[in-house]
Amino acid sequence: MSVEIGQKARRTLTLTPDHVATYAKLTGDYNPLHFDREFVARTKFGKPVVQGGLTTGLLHALVAMDLPGPGTVFLSQNWKFTAPVYIGDTITAEAEVVSVHETKPVCQLKIAVTRQSGETVLEGEAWCYRLGPDAR
Repeated sequence: MSVEIGQKARRTLTLTPDHVATYAKLTGDYNPLHFDREFVARTKFGKPVVQGGLTTGLLHALVAMDLPGPGTVFLSQNWKFTAPVYIGDTITAEAEVVSVHETKPVCQLKIAVTRQSGETVLEGEAWCYRLGPDAR
């Protein structure tokens, strides 16, 4: 599959307490911002937020499975979190191809993640490299 400027893909996920617990078990990220309601009530967030890795993990799935697709790895990522993501939010990761290298299976993506309200929670760019026999 060739990758062309202007191609887009999106992937959606509703985040649950199980996602947060599983991520913590896998990574060791037991920050009280994710689990301690009394602690987080005294912060600007007011209620538990999901780990940032869950938000960016949706981008990893999008790139690896949808665009550019299987065999793709990130070369670099430059994004910023613009708002917290809460348990129960439905987030949508979106990628758009903005440039394609002429001789290598490398492309640049514009990246955004939004919540169900339309608010952007993450934005930036990423460079990807596609491996495999049909990479172009």
